[in-house]
Amino acid sequence: MPVRIWSRRWAVAALVLLIAASAVVPFPRAAADAPGRRPAGGGLSAVVRYTAYGIPHIVARDYPSLGFGTGWAQAQDAVCDLAEAFITVRGERSRHFGARGAPNPRASAATTNLASDLFYRGVRDTGTVERLMATPPPTGPSHRSAELRRGWAAGYNAWLRQERITDPACGKARWVRPVTAVDVAALEFSVGLFGGQALGIDGITAARPPGSTRTADAAQPTPDLTRTAEAAHQLLSPASELPGRDTSLASNAVAFHGSTTANGRGLLLGNPHFPWRGQLRFWQSQQTIPGELNVAGGSLLGSATVSIGYTADIAWSHTDATGIAMNLHQLTLDPADPTTYLVDGRPERMTRRTVTVPVDNGGEVTRAQWWTRYGPVLTSLPGGLTLPWTATSAYALSDPGAANLRGADTALGLAKARSTREILTALNRTQGLPWANTLAADSAGHTLFSQSQVLPRITDDLVRRCSTPLGQLTYPDSGLAVLDGARGDCVPGTDPDAVQPGTFGPAALPLLQDAPYVENSNDSAWLTNADRPLTGHPRIFGPTGTPRSLRTRGAIEDVSALAARGGLTVADLQRQQFSNRAPAGDLAAAETARACAALPGAVRTADVTAACRVLARWDRTMNPASRGALLFDRFWRRLLATVPPADLWTVPFSPADPVHTPRVLNTAAPGFSQALIDTVAELRSTGTALDARLGEHQFVTRGGQRIPVPGGTDALGVWNTIEPDWDPTVGAYPDVPYGTSYLQAVTWTNDHCPDARTLLTYSQSPNPRSPHTADQTRLFSTAHWVTPPFCEGEIRRAPGLRTVTVRE
Repeated sequence: MPVRIWSRRWAVAALVLLIAASAVVPFPRAAADAPGRRPAGGGLSAVVRYTAYGIPHIVARDYPSLGFGTGWAQAQDAVCDLAEAFITVRGERSRHFGARGAPNPRASAATTNLASDLFYRGVRDTGTVERLMATPPPTGPSHRSAELRRGWAAGYNAWLRQERITDPACGKARWVRPVTAVDVAALEFSVGLFGGQALGIDGITAARPPGSTRTADAAQPTPDLTRTAEAAHQLLSPASELPGRDTSLASNAVAFHGSTTANGRGLLLGNPHFPWRGQLRFWQSQQTIPGELNVAGGSLLGSATVSIGYTADIAWSHTDATGIAMNLHQLTLDPADPTTYLVDGRPERMTRRTVTVPVDNGGEVTRAQWWTRYGPVLTSLPGGLTLPWTATSAYALSDPGAANLRGADTALGLAKARSTREILTALNRTQGLPWANTLAADSAGHTLFSQSQVLPRITDDLVRRCSTPLGQLTYPDSGLAVLDGARGDCVPGTDPDAVQPGTFGPAALPLLQDAPYVENSNDSAWLTNADRPLTGHPRIFGPTGTPRSLRTRGAIEDVSALAARGGLTVADLQRQQFSNRAPAGDLAAAETARACAALPGAVRTADVTAACRVLARWDRTMNPASRGALLFDRFWRRLLATVPPADLWTVPFSPADPVHTPRVLNTAAPGFSQALIDTVAELRSTGTALDARLGEHQFVTRGGQRIPVPGGTDALGVWNTIEPDWDPTVGAYPDVPYGTSYLQAVTWTNDHCPDARTLLTYSQSPNPRSPHTADQTRLFSTAHWVTPPFCEGEIRRAPGLRTVTVRE
């Protein structure tokens, strides 16, 4: 019998025996503060084995039980964040947190709790999620994913019944309540809307029909198409170009082919950039059903599946894709009724949804929403993108993500794949990723990139035939199509291999297999491998032949050099993650220092002269010990806010050399000198030394102790992206709400165990009373990693192994 097959059979048998034995051993304490009682017998059950840093390895006999163990373990670590997420998708934030309060801006585009509630209560009232749950596969979710959701809800509820909440964020809150499988599905559904309806929550819930008199018509503003198109560009440009956009999700990932590695196997580095608090936190685990499933990685809170992970055969990660997952339809309204629109000359009445939301004073707020065959009417999108509803025209938002509840099936398909070829098969079969690219490597040395998004089938030809005047401006620049809603033939078509009507099928998606490297840092698929550019796709997939972000440019430089060098190992991935190189510094710091030294004496104070020397000596990294990093960071942010992109460089962008252009900082640009002078004044006003170590001013506080944070803003091009909040009163970044989150660097050994290093930058639990609220954050501060056990023997030998049997 081959060693590989024998070892797998042995592992399966060992896990089965472990589960059987767990039923007769005393029930261990679930946590240091748990009362030590046993859960009630019967029903679903799972074995949760905890290893270092509180990472659970969940073993169950079937999918409902696996969901049960996952829901229980997630509640143990993050019950408050989970409970708030469920309150959000139930439309009850205003009741508990105030109608004028706001959701986490890194997890929602809604600017008030009331707007969020009106939208999600409308989803709940109309049974949208229940209809999707009842849709048969392949368009709808599978029985397996339904069983996982059912089990997850049961596990979460069992934890609430059996354990005591110790997190002060919600210890006595009335909004911590049991959940249903519909709640779990609603949370999954809400994540799928991030590229579409979720962006329009304010505009959807605020949309009101205009008056019907001529006076009211005359008062309606004439839309400024050019300004609206500019706002669309700012909203929908790749997230890597918008470091301050609160609703952006971003990431890096690279996979190396076996021809570039030391052992001939694949290598993958995943580096998603996500919020550090709230429902979009990652949570780390291993999930096992003996003989059926064995996967480890990071899951978004509330998810019963692993979102980014690895197995004995494959590893994958996702990045935020550039495909525009929505479009607008401009409606031609009936002159006699602004709530009736015309399609091929025939009138259709809008559907009025009346939504009532409970608010914090014990009262209720009732509002109307207006829906069409295309989707909801809206009057704005974030970033000042106004879409007026006049007596003659309105806009409706179309989002295929609102008909997709297949994400869990995609995650399951990836977890069960044995090769990159099977990963591609799973992506093509389920078609459930709403806004993500997939990059993968396998133990045989293969690589994969796929822009496997659910995208409306908007071809360049459809846009040429059906664009409105606004669409003629927005589509070439931002990829946002604005189609003529008065024509029945101006709707997205359906590819023959698409499982969802109105979307592109797999054959149309950008794909690259078995390249020496595949890399993405949230720009389009064009330069996934700089030597094998991907072109020829409709504009809606993303731009080609346009400037790349500094993060993309720096990443391509780094990973292409690694691939050319060859002999790569996991250690090379670890070094890449924590190199903390600032490409903006490489391009501009020396020129800034020289221009600083050449400033006229009238403006070059002693402090400015000192700043020139600091910038010249800066090591061009965002390491905690770097001197000059803080000074350049503050200067660069101010410069970008002052100088238009077209005036920033003297050598313009060239499509023939996209990695190295534009370049040569334009130090003569108006605003350059003042940006430098103001930066020096800003730091001096708070007593901050110009050569202060970055880690002294970029940190988080856990348990009363400051933990320096490495990395830097996306605007600097740093791979290890973090987006900290600046406090001008103290001259520091004392909090990090967003950035590098769950890290994994993976290859495989000869015994078929994954050789993985992982790190959850903000640690496993947001509960300040948990022993795992800052342990991995301290590792992140010092560029150290976790080596989590995966194979059965590794888990059983893990120091401090603690086993918990959880039951209903």
